[in-house]
Amino acid sequence: MCGIVAAVAQRDVAPLLIAGLKALEYRGYDSSGVAVLDGGEIQRVRAKGKVREMEALYLADPLPGGTGIAHTRWATHGVPNEANAHPHIAGRVSIVHNGIIENHARLRAELEAAGHVFTSDTDTEVMAALIDRHLDQGLNLREAVLATVRELEGAYAIAVLSRDEPGRVVGARRGAPLLVGVGIGENFLGSDAQALVQVTHRMLYLDEGDVVEITRDSVQVYGLDGTPVERAVHESELSSDAVERGEYRHYMQKEIFEQPQAVANTLEARLGPHGVLPNIFGIDSDALLQATRGLHIVACGTSYHAGLVAKYWIEEYARLPVSVEVASEYRYRETVVPEGTLFVAISQSGETADTLAAMRESRRRGYLGTLAICNVPESSAVREADLKLMTRAGPEIGVASTKAFTTQLAALALLTLELARRHGLDEARYAALCAELQRLPRAIEETLQMEPAIIALAGEFIHRQHALFLGRGVQYPVALEGALKLKEISYIHAEAYAAGELKHGPLALVDEHMPVIAVAPNGPLLDKLKSNLQEVRARGGRLIVFADGAAGMDDMAGTGRMLRVASGGNFIAPAVFTVPLQLLAYHVAVLRGTDVDQPRNLAKSVTVE
Repeated sequence: MCGIVAAVAQRDVAPLLIAGLKALEYRGYDSSGVAVLDGGEIQRVRAKGKVREMEALYLADPLPGGTGIAHTRWATHGVPNEANAHPHIAGRVSIVHNGIIENHARLRAELEAAGHVFTSDTDTEVMAALIDRHLDQGLNLREAVLATVRELEGAYAIAVLSRDEPGRVVGARRGAPLLVGVGIGENFLGSDAQALVQVTHRMLYLDEGDVVEITRDSVQVYGLDGTPVERAVHESELSSDAVERGEYRHYMQKEIFEQPQAVANTLEARLGPHGVLPNIFGIDSDALLQATRGLHIVACGTSYHAGLVAKYWIEEYARLPVSVEVASEYRYRETVVPEGTLFVAISQSGETADTLAAMRESRRRGYLGTLAICNVPESSAVREADLKLMTRAGPEIGVASTKAFTTQLAALALLTLELARRHGLDEARYAALCAELQRLPRAIEETLQMEPAIIALAGEFIHRQHALFLGRGVQYPVALEGALKLKEISYIHAEAYAAGELKHGPLALVDEHMPVIAVAPNGPLLDKLKSNLQEVRARGGRLIVFADGAAGMDDMAGTGRMLRVASGGNFIAPAVFTVPLQLLAYHVAVLRGTDVDQPRNLAKSVTVE
């Protein structure tokens, strides 16, 4: 969601801050700004819209100074405009903030009663005013920040500077990510490692409730009680080259084509010639997985769809009961937890607010343990889980997840195989499934060769306003994911249904203007799907069928389109059939001229509720 960058250095920091904001543009935002401390005065530039618009204002009137903070904002309190853009200033203090302060209205009323005049509608300005008030009481900046965060209810990651303390920035986090970049003669704060890899690869990750004070030559972390604490410095493996677009028109296209290698990375050193290798979920995983008698999978968005695929897999091959739930619903209801249930959290960033809150809530509900499937090794979800499996997708910049989804499927396939082996799957079938999973990177690579055919198909969607996706069995979640991709980036209203539900309502929508996209690999439910497709044809619907050459499918699309996909087998088919749906969404969006990588109103990492 929002992005934070801060720096204390011997050089002018504004260019570094703006470069960091550009690296965070993928997160989604509607305004941006920079504040720099120079000669005891805070200078600031803010603008609605893209970072480049704020940068143009900066270049016209540069801000010198070696201490600064910067922000990309995604509106939560107050409309997107310059007045509500960060950084905010109150008295001698400037602040940037990610998160939502739930008791801001009460605090604002108290401050207004004491005579403070607000210039924005944000909860963030309330925090700045509180810190400034504590400075008036004789506290230094670190002490004032500590006193303020103790008064807050909700989630925050903040970076604060004061005109009275040049060469110093104080940060704090609770419920939103914040990390320190450790340099030589300069130090940094960021909400994401991608904002900092251009200046340092040495990262210090803050825990919940931490407050940090950085100067040019020091980094000191404190607990919420003000006591100094130690946090380890890690060497980030993230490359600045990994976030470049290269030869591709958009990050999303690049990330679609990175999937063969990304999935290979997920499987590397985890799946050997004789099956899943030991301890890939952690050194303490053996006893937990052996004791597992069921799973609760909790996730959001695309990760939720990956969890739905896993439900089909695990129940079929491991014969264990699985429930899958949207994290925002799970955390607000009481759940029955059967004995021996493993809690599985799936999150690309590991900082998704609802998923993290659900994971923390699971601690009191009596689960056997927690497993995080995630792409970010240093994330909160990974640090807090009992077991973890990294997807190794690499940086994903496009808001609409592509390689994050297929690598999550690969990781969940490994979990399925490990559980199936422990719970009685026949050895021959286990070996066959392992061999099939080994072929997945190659199968995706072959499917990417469909791009020219997908480009030709995409032209049919330019003037469409609605689309219907159908799938049966394990392909139903794939249809859900295909519909989500199309609506996210092309702004075409798209819905997905289990094909057997057609007669229970969706068939009323079908006419010659409604494209119906069917995911139809060979499998036990294919004949059932054929009957559903005949129902669409009989109503004049425009069928677009993705099939893998099964008998009787040649004329199934009628006057529509049939596209061949080599699935590679029933087990890996969900991941393979996802790829042409990603390509379709991408090329439709390109033809419609939408902002593919940063679709309107959406954010990459949803770190607020």
